[in-house]
Amino acid sequence: MARSSSGIVAGLTAAAVAVVGFLGYQASATAPAHPPKVAAQEPAPAASPAAKQDPSKPVAVPEGSGTGVRVVYSVGQKRVWLVGDPAQPTKSFTVMPSTVHPKPGSYAVGSRSGSVTGSDGVPIEHVVRFASTEGVAVGFSARTDGALPEPDPNKKTGGIRMTRADGDAMWAFATIASKVVVVP
Repeated sequence: MARSSSGIVAGLTAAAVAVVGFLGYQASATAPAHPPKVAAQEPAPAASPAAKQDPSKPVAVPEGSGTGVRVVYSVGQKRVWLVGDPAQPTKSFTVMPSTVHPKPGSYAVGSRSGSVTGSDGVPIEHVVRFASTEGVAVGFSARTDGALPEPDPNKKTGGIRMTRADGDAMWAFATIASKVVVVP
């Protein structure tokens, strides 16, 4: 009797594997070759001059932000500009500021980290640090989960968060000693 029940179990297992294999093949045969990308949900834009502009038009680099190749960060507009040489188009995007803000002025990128845990305890990538305020390191970064939540107002954090795609652009643009200009 033991031999026949083990044969039945083996037969049922083989049949189940065959059915799962067939269903997997059927699903892959009907799946699109390039599934649509799901964009990370971004926070609603704040009521600022930049938010009222036509999204198809580029947002102008703030006056008084200097000249030459630089990163410009506007605390009030919650926006960053990557200003390259005149032949390159300027890239601009919104960010989620931290609870600790650097004073307006000119800084240089002092350190970078590919991936670490942020001061808020979440995994982040493409960290570009340029200032220290109130004993807190301030820099640009992207959460690896793609989220852009408001920072906890009860914690002193210096991470200026951006989407992962914008974090990739920042990482490529702002190397050690790159100029960062902070404007109100």
